[in-house]
Amino acid sequence: MKPLLVLLWETGLALSLLYSTAQCGATQTQDAVFLPEFALSPQGSFLEDTTEDQFLTYRYDDQASRMTGSDEHGDSGWDAWGTWSDCSRTCGGGASYSLRRCLNGGNCEGKNIRYRTCSNMDCPVESGDFRAQQCSAHNDIRYQGMVYEWIPVPYEPSAACALRCQARGRSLTVELAPKVLDGTRCRADALDMCISGVCQEVGCDRQLGSGAREDNCGVCAGAGSTCRLVRGQALPHVSPEEPVKTVLEVPLGSRSLRVSSKGPDVIVIETQSLQGRKEEHSLVSPGSYLIGNTTVDYQKGTDRQTLRTQGPLGADYIIKVKYAAPRDTMVQFLFYQPIRYQWRETDFFPCSVTCGGGYQLNSAECTDIRSSQVLPEHHCNSYPENTKPTPKLKECNMDLCPESDGFIEVMPYDHFQPLPRWEQGPWTECSVSCGESGGLQERSVVCVEDDAHGHITQVEEWKCTHSPRPITQQSCNSFTCPQWVAMEWSQCTVTCGRGLRYRVVLCIDHRGQHTGGCNTSLKPHIKEDCLVPVACHKPRESVPVEAKLPWLKQAQELEEQRTATEEPT
Repeated sequence: MKPLLVLLWETGLALSLLYSTAQCGATQTQDAVFLPEFALSPQGSFLEDTTEDQFLTYRYDDQASRMTGSDEHGDSGWDAWGTWSDCSRTCGGGASYSLRRCLNGGNCEGKNIRYRTCSNMDCPVESGDFRAQQCSAHNDIRYQGMVYEWIPVPYEPSAACALRCQARGRSLTVELAPKVLDGTRCRADALDMCISGVCQEVGCDRQLGSGAREDNCGVCAGAGSTCRLVRGQALPHVSPEEPVKTVLEVPLGSRSLRVSSKGPDVIVIETQSLQGRKEEHSLVSPGSYLIGNTTVDYQKGTDRQTLRTQGPLGADYIIKVKYAAPRDTMVQFLFYQPIRYQWRETDFFPCSVTCGGGYQLNSAECTDIRSSQVLPEHHCNSYPENTKPTPKLKECNMDLCPESDGFIEVMPYDHFQPLPRWEQGPWTECSVSCGESGGLQERSVVCVEDDAHGHITQVEEWKCTHSPRPITQQSCNSFTCPQWVAMEWSQCTVTCGRGLRYRVVLCIDHRGQHTGGCNTSLKPHIKEDCLVPVACHKPRESVPVEAKLPWLKQAQELEEQRTATEEPT
């Protein structure tokens, strides 16, 4: 007796063949059979899902198998999911599905099918639009007795996943199939794709239902840390004597550029590519222009001009105004300028083993986005917005080793085998003992790994990039050297006139402690002359000056002389 699953599959296949036979019989007079729809055909068997390449991170998230909404709810009563089908496309983003059966008599909650995106690499440019290919597939099929060249109609929200095509050069629009092929974009300017006739949301990471969106810098699920908003206004004064003036320079890679001017002057854009090629464009008529490999929308009103482009700019833009009338023109601008030095993730380093299950890591390099040159890390560290990406770790070389009984059990390495780690040596002595700029000291940092026997060996540094590399150089002794500190002067040793005064001078370190080590030749003096601005007076004597001997003797002599010469009255 055949299993129920096989019977169901064979029944479906028979019905499909019967339907195709009936269609062929009914259209024998036509040149070809018109298929009513495109759809994925079930393939594979209901086996347990095999493990594919997954990232061994501490917060596991298999982005490659993100499902459409609510297909994981209510697993009770379901059998295991089957293997994934082949991708509906080979490039440009397709869909793959997996089936499961209900073991509960058809009373299971949830869906019996789940989807994921696949083949997310871009298609070659010459392959053209996927929806247009499906329309052109009907060029050789007669419609109402005539053959047309079919092209896609513009986006219609109500029929985003129907194959609606228009006959080239005619107003005839026909729905050639109720569903487009799985993986067809719902509209040309978005990643959302049609799956089984329903438009499914696709994030910028090209995963179903992820909700990931580009930030203002153009980074998927970014935090806006790789660019800066630049906005402002200018009032350039141009005249017949100076007819052209530069208003703004916008570097290559900038996004969301918007320039608005009010006034009569003409906007001129000069572009310069990385190869040095220069071009100049004067914007006169409204419309779309291809300037420096970037499409620019230009609108012009009576007294206002607006220039917009989503970017990123394919060249440096130098925006100027050219004199047109004696009235000044006000220019306002806004754009997001990329940070020139950014982190770029590297490819994964070689696998740690050649077979039996190992791991491999990637890293990040500081890159000049203009020249794509790799630079020392300090260029990226100079921007506070720049955050170095955390290295990724994933499994590799899972094939059996020769003469092995099976796969080596691969577990997170903190449970199975310690991850390679950084090992630091001691710091060297500081290059200076003190000073405001300080000195430097260094240490060695190597990547080591423990083997199964506990032996430590030095390995390549890329194996340790899953964790930040410890610093190998640091500043030290960045404090002021001991210096002389003089206390206050004492009072003058006299109360009037000239005297001396003294003070205490100490050698003080950066902590305010009394220490040694100060230069004796720079020690301030500890005593100096002082002057008290008060006149000094000798003490008053008790004997009158006339009573002193010289004065007394002179007075006596004068008295005797006067007595001898005096005549009687």
